Amino acid sequence: MNDFAFLSDYLSASLRLTMPLAFAALGGLWSERSGVLNIGLEGMLLTGAFVGAAATFYSNQNVWLGIFAAVLSGGLVGLLHAYLCVTLKVNQLVSGLAINLSAAGLTAFMSRLVFNSTTTQTLPGLPTIALPGLTQIPIVGSLLFNQDPLVYLLLFLLPLSTYILFHTSLGLTLRAVGEYPRAADTAGIRVSQVRYLSVVLSGCLAALGGAYLVLVHVKFFTEDISAGKGFIALAALIFGRWHPVYTVLACLLFGATEALQLRIQAFNLNIPYQFLVMLPYVIALLAMVGLAGKTTPPAALGVPYSKESTGS
Repeated sequence: MNDFAFLSDYLSASLRLTMPLAFAALGGLWSERSGVLNIGLEGMLLTGAFVGAAATFYSNQNVWLGIFAAVLSGGLVGLLHAYLCVTLKVNQLVSGLAINLSAAGLTAFMSRLVFNSTTTQTLPGLPTIALPGLTQIPIVGSLLFNQDPLVYLLLFLLPLSTYILFHTSLGLTLRAVGEYPRAADTAGIRVSQVRYLSVVLSGCLAALGGAYLVLVHVKFFTEDISAGKGFIALAALIFGRWHPVYTVLACLLFGATEALQLRIQAFNLNIPYQFLVMLPYVIALLAMVGLAGKTTPPAALGVPYSKESTGS
């Protein structure tokens, strides 16, 4: 019984730690499938976390308003990234890094104004919803079917994203823009419009991961609460070969690794905790090294597209 309880607790913790990564990685997938490199996932996730926490705090603990505000803020950051990369054709790596640095500084400054630095402002969180019948399934039932609405949303978005990307004309259009934008443009597809929509959606999903982090997982906001999760999401995206299912499974691997290192620390083993904290990043690095030269990103990823001028 104790072993079963430990396994159930470990799997639940792994799922909670996976959720922010999965939302951010799915967001990055939509952006990068359209050909826009999104290094700014960390900043979008952090922005969503702060705005979600602040909106909930100021709206008399209205969690849904906080989630809506977080998604809106992520969309605006995505719009900024799209404007810089698609319209102004700024280097996409530089734009993403600028967003990360700006978000880190602004959220740190604003959090000191919004929240009392001497006390932790606890947020209410989302209630769990048990699905009748399904919760009785051993282990998986309580893990997947007795969760908050954002977990159910991810479980819905995963097959939906896969279906749209690989089984609809919309997904074919998106992939064409990311692989060969000139051919897509010749076929009458508005490349800039597709990329704008994809990057804005990317920001919304990444911010949703930040909202989950502060409103479900830890239920408070602190400076740099994202702690590199946006970069882990990027690693998961590459590890998952820009496919929704494989990407989320990669996020689950990293989430399970982080949950494992937290439990190893609790055993008070004679291991410096710094080495344990490094474990998820080491796994990410090993995954990247193991796939070096084997993954094939979208052909036009990171390459600005300029419509050729037609001569008169």
